Amino acid sequence: MIMKVCHFTTVHPYTDTRIFIKECCSLAAAGYETHLAAVNAPDTLLNGVYLHGIRGTKGNRLMRMMQTSWRAYQTVRKIEADIYHFHDPELLPIGLLLRLSGKPVIYDCHEDVPKQIMEKHWIPRPLRRGVSWLFMKVEHLIAKRLSAVIAVHPAVEERMRKIGCLTINVNNYPLLKELHITIESEREKEKAVCYIGAISQARGINEMIEAISLTDATLYIAGRFSPQHLRREIVLQAGWKQVKELGQIDRQEVKQVLAKAVAGLVIFQPVPHHLVSMPTKIFEYMSAGIPVIASNLPLLKAVIEEYECGICVNPEDPREIADAIIWMINNPLHAARMGENGRKAVEKQFNWEADMKKLLRLYTEIIDQEYSFRTNV
Repeated sequence: MIMKVCHFTTVHPYTDTRIFIKECCSLAAAGYETHLAAVNAPDTLLNGVYLHGIRGTKGNRLMRMMQTSWRAYQTVRKIEADIYHFHDPELLPIGLLLRLSGKPVIYDCHEDVPKQIMEKHWIPRPLRRGVSWLFMKVEHLIAKRLSAVIAVHPAVEERMRKIGCLTINVNNYPLLKELHITIESEREKEKAVCYIGAISQARGINEMIEAISLTDATLYIAGRFSPQHLRREIVLQAGWKQVKELGQIDRQEVKQVLAKAVAGLVIFQPVPHHLVSMPTKIFEYMSAGIPVIASNLPLLKAVIEEYECGICVNPEDPREIADAIIWMINNPLHAARMGENGRKAVEKQFNWEADMKKLLRLYTEIIDQEYSFRTNV
């Protein structure tokens, strides 16, 4: 019997790397009939995955979350899947509804949301602690009633285990072949470094711009500003003239940028959420075979130093960041060796192909539990 599984999200695009490329395509390749419902997705079959569009809504943030979540529920119920797997914290009530209807439900917790709330610019600062506490209580209340929780961060895995959830850690590691440059002629390095991902003050955009102004190098940045008005302030900085802004780019374009850069930047600031999380982009840089210039936060520093794949810097010191950039440019052989060390670590440990097996084992366990429960009733 072919099992039918349904992933759904109202926040991420249907092309999301973790949800579609890694999880859904892996499940489809493993023999599951795999469906993915996402806002404005085309109703089609893509790479073995059946896509279903959820109609988006306009209005304020709360109204969008409530209306779109309800439309997501209406869409996924029609699919009549054997397992449901959702990816956004605002979908917790929908996950509970599906679970109460007798369906196995998995909550894929991409971030430590209570800590993230403490940094949300759209929540008034005096309210953040209370909102964070309230969300965690609701998250725990619902998560305990679901079939399983998938955590990306070890801190979230530990927190969910403590309240009695069946929890596994499935990391967002890169696919082995996706970003790796194998043709030597394509590795034509420029006097440039890169940053790829969401662009915000907490992720060090101010420090990156100031640091690049202290060098004669170029900084490639790709991603969206958060909040959007931050860009208006950033472009006024002296270092902006050395920036090549690429906007939102696809995975092939990401690969091309990584091929040009002598190093990738991860200048995350020491805010609570970053102290317990490991950015995916570190492993993507390593996968591409380029060294990393990373914040000296404990989790990042442990990886960089153990695998000798980059340089750690004080994320609040642009001069120190600039010195690391200059060193990478002036020492290409040493930088290349760091890049090779990172690539070897990805091949050995930090790859999606290894973590995919944990996801498949979880699905098998949930299916076996559900079958055993139904036959004993």
